[in-house]
Amino acid sequence: MPASGTRSRIRFPAFARSDAARDVFWAWLAATTIGGVPSTFYAVVTRADPLEATRAAGAMLISAQSSTPALVAAATLVHCAVSLFWVVILVSLLPRRHVLAWWLAAAALVALLDLRAIAPLFFPEVARLDFWPQFADHLMWGGAAGVALRRRWKKRATAGCPAR
Repeated sequence: MPASGTRSRIRFPAFARSDAARDVFWAWLAATTIGGVPSTFYAVVTRADPLEATRAAGAMLISAQSSTPALVAAATLVHCAVSLFWVVILVSLLPRRHVLAWWLAAAALVALLDLRAIAPLFFPEVARLDFWPQFADHLMWGGAAGVALRRRWKKRATAGCPAR
């Protein structure tokens, strides 16, 4: 029981408190939050189904014949997990100079891998989606992550903290 007037605090592992973990979190949050905007906007403007890509992503985890709410829930899990996977890999591999350019280039390569290699083999619903709106989503995802990281690293550099 904490002493009167003190707050008990949850202690996270050292990595979770590190700048690297925070970098991953903020890049992941930015990218995951707005990564689907281009294809959704395109669907609305062209009067197509704005949930088509969401249902396709959900079908990566559960049956494509599942209810729309179930597919949306599954798509949320898939999108969050896949985004985290790529953010962790790219934060550790990409240079810290020209951050936005590197992240956009990496996102374009990830799009080609995801949409032209992996989806046709394992996720037919995703493979059936229009390519360019999905490619735009990947670029938005990479741009958002790149901007978030550039901002964090620049802020740390001006505060005199090493960027690693």
